[in-house]
Amino acid sequence: MEDVPAKKPDAGAPAWVLTFADLMSLLLAFFVLLFSFSEMDKQKFKELSGSMKDAFGVQRELPAFKPPIGTSMIARDFTPGTVRPTTEDQVRQEALQEMTTFVSEEADQSMLDDLEKVKEHLALEIDEGLVEVENDGNQVIIIRIRERGSFHSGKAELAAGFDTVIDKFGNVLNDIAGQIVVAGHTDNVPIHTDRFYSNWDLSSARAATVIRSIVESSGQLPSRFRVAGYADTRPIADNTTVEGRARNRRVEIFMLRGATQEPAMGSVTGEFSTSISGGE
Repeated sequence: MEDVPAKKPDAGAPAWVLTFADLMSLLLAFFVLLFSFSEMDKQKFKELSGSMKDAFGVQRELPAFKPPIGTSMIARDFTPGTVRPTTEDQVRQEALQEMTTFVSEEADQSMLDDLEKVKEHLALEIDEGLVEVENDGNQVIIIRIRERGSFHSGKAELAAGFDTVIDKFGNVLNDIAGQIVVAGHTDNVPIHTDRFYSNWDLSSARAATVIRSIVESSGQLPSRFRVAGYADTRPIADNTTVEGRARNRRVEIFMLRGATQEPAMGSVTGEFSTSISGGE
């Protein structure tokens, strides 16, 4: 019986495995090297993780000796705000009001646009010295009608020829929405006639006449208007001179831009102490 040769043991792993193992070893060493070169900026991480909270107006408690910091996640360098003296251990940092500032700037530009629009409508009357136009520093436009050319002395009826100016007032009010307060003023010379017992009566009657004429000529809603009579309590010039008394005899139209509700007495350049509903 012939001897069967013994089976040779199988050869080891294929040759490509060695190449693959070398490649994996090199890659591992490469990434370990990259990791060793990297570093964690803990301060940056804290800023990024807390930026959303700060940016959306969350109030932060800070030690009183530390200045407030910015709340924007866009800029990294900030100018510290003014530190107000306090006896407290902690102070509250107020969030920035970027949106409020933006809205305020838009309102100011809208105010300037409407003011120029009024001046364009009344350019001729302004040049002739019959009308003055200004704003009160807020959102109210004031049209000041001087007595010269509008009313005769001691009378509450509009002078002849002033109807064209009233028509322009109606056009202005058509272009600018809001409540209207018409206020009458006199000088300090007392009046006592069969119709007007005092300057209060005369100032209120003149304001009511202006409203009635505007409503009749332009079709404005009477609900937009209010009447105020000030007599001689709101002078804008010296009553001891002829020129000053002439300036004080006037009717003022306050345009409360955008106001849709009845204006509160006292909300426009002072307190409206005497008022009656107009346009009736």
